[in-house]
Amino acid sequence: MRSLFRFLLRNYYLMMFLALEFVSFVLIVSFNNYQRVAFFNSSNNIVGTVYERFSNLDDYFSLSRTNARLAAENASLRKQLHFRIMNQEKYPINRPDTVEAPAYIFTSAKVIGNSTNKQFNYITLNKGSRHGIKPDMGIISNEGIVGIITNVSPNYSTGLSLLNKRLSIPAKIKKNNYCGALVWDGEHYNTANLNEIPFHIIFNVGDTVETSGYSNIFPEGIMIGTIKNFNVEGGTNFYNIKVELSTNFKTLKYIEVVQNTKSAERTKLESNNVGE
Repeated sequence: MRSLFRFLLRNYYLMMFLALEFVSFVLIVSFNNYQRVAFFNSSNNIVGTVYERFSNLDDYFSLSRTNARLAAENASLRKQLHFRIMNQEKYPINRPDTVEAPAYIFTSAKVIGNSTNKQFNYITLNKGSRHGIKPDMGIISNEGIVGIITNVSPNYSTGLSLLNKRLSIPAKIKKNNYCGALVWDGEHYNTANLNEIPFHIIFNVGDTVETSGYSNIFPEGIMIGTIKNFNVEGGTNFYNIKVELSTNFKTLKYIEVVQNTKSAERTKLESNNVGE
């Protein structure tokens, strides 16, 4: 203990200088927009680089699982392609050519950082603005919905995971198209709550829950999960619905970022209705 006190006394001025430097830096970043943006972009790059190194190491030891998953996906895609070809031959349809741009563009990326054990979980990807990634783009996987991009640097991006209580996703029950809001329950990495479904709606355990299309971020029909259980509390007009998520956030590795090419047009049109 005496040695500690002697050390503190001997280095008092240096420690005071470092503390004041730190406070000054925090104040500069907090109250100056340019410095704040520059700091967060730099930290994104540093954290992204560290995550990428660990992710590459993990990939090396999980190649067999990745190959098996890719083989299963290829088989599924091949089956869908064969089914479409057979239907086209059986029921040929003449469709006029069109030059209209696709409504959604998908960019593949790799997950290099992902938390699942907090109340506000985030995800880090190995692609950023130079790859066309922007804030407010959706994140999906072959299993279902994943989250939304929030911050972007040139080579990396971070986003709100679906396992984040700040995120609410417009969702619907596929069987009857009734829409509600999906919010993580904050308890388990594989369950969420579907709210705002009136108690007179009929559905069953196991029914599919998917994106409603009301969002300006996700296309309609992206898988979210299945209904695990539900009940109605006394004095309320809505169900408490527990949804089992289709995406396994514990093994999430490869995803796609969704860009809505008509987002600006829709946002501008809807903004004209504000105040009417």
